[in-house]
Amino acid sequence: MRDVIYAGRIVTLEKLEGRWEVVRHADSVAVLVADGRLVLGVRQHRVAVGHETWEVPAGLVDPGETPAQAAARELAEEVGLEGTLEPVASCYLSPGFTDERSYLFRALDTAPRQLAPDADEALTPEWRDALDVWRAVQRGEEVTSATTLLALCHLLAGRGELP
Repeated sequence: MRDVIYAGRIVTLEKLEGRWEVVRHADSVAVLVADGRLVLGVRQHRVAVGHETWEVPAGLVDPGETPAQAAARELAEEVGLEGTLEPVASCYLSPGFTDERSYLFRALDTAPRQLAPDADEALTPEWRDALDVWRAVQRGEEVTSATTLLALCHLLAGRGELP
């Protein structure tokens, strides 16, 4: 048995079998753009957590899009780039209560391509040293997303520099 408790613009809350509360949410994407150990991210205020964050370009997969198409769109909207997108990994963000799956891509051979950002987004692109960001998150001095940590882990592990 499946009962819809709430249906909003980006989430639906369902109760399954009379006891399990499940958040239905569109899948998401994140894109790692790196030059050596430097990573391109965006600084933005995140209302849900009440903090300014630094994250790799990311967003939701729109209806009818593949994760790769969504990643290409987000890359162009958020940091004005296009490139060859190489799949890195995918995972469920919190499988205990939501079905949202996130897909991480790495952008290679990037070139300029600007798409208009979403009207409600105020993003500041910023290059950061991956290890510096990792350590700042460990110290509680930086706020970021799980997919950004996955991207940093992928980059640093590939370089043999994961702390």
